Amino acid sequence: MLNETKRQFLETEFIPLISHIDRLSSPRWGKMNAQQMVEHVSGFFRLSTKKLAFPLITPHEQLAKYYAFLMSEKEFRENTKAPVLPDEPLPHRYATMDEAIADLEEQVKSFFDYFRDDAAIKTLHPVFGELNFEEWVQLHYKHVKHHLKQFGIEI
Repeated sequence: MLNETKRQFLETEFIPLISHIDRLSSPRWGKMNAQQMVEHVSGFFRLSTKKLAFPLITPHEQLAKYYAFLMSEKEFRENTKAPVLPDEPLPHRYATMDEAIADLEEQVKSFFDYFRDDAAIKTLHPVFGELNFEEWVQLHYKHVKHHLKQFGIEI
């Protein structure tokens, strides 16, 4: 059963929280500044709605182990690096943090719209494989919690 609390957090509470991150704050770990993190999370939502795509990189025999982590309440470790991204943060896509947050808000809404009529459809995550709505909610929640914590917001 979908964790309604996580869905609701993503849909209504996440953007107001991320909007309160000081644009000049330094992360607790990692190389991304606050705007790069917002744009990174926006890209992650694009991935779940097929606006962005990467091939599966996890060997088939390891998918069950990765899936077990995904569905657990274990957090991502500090400095966990997405294996499909470069070592250095991507340059800003937007001129301002406000523009980046507006895009993120649009991508979050797009995510819920994408799965509204069929929560069972699956889209590909390059590490965790094909995920349905419930699984993406779990992953998005885990991912945004990690990045909020990176910038000093504990949920």
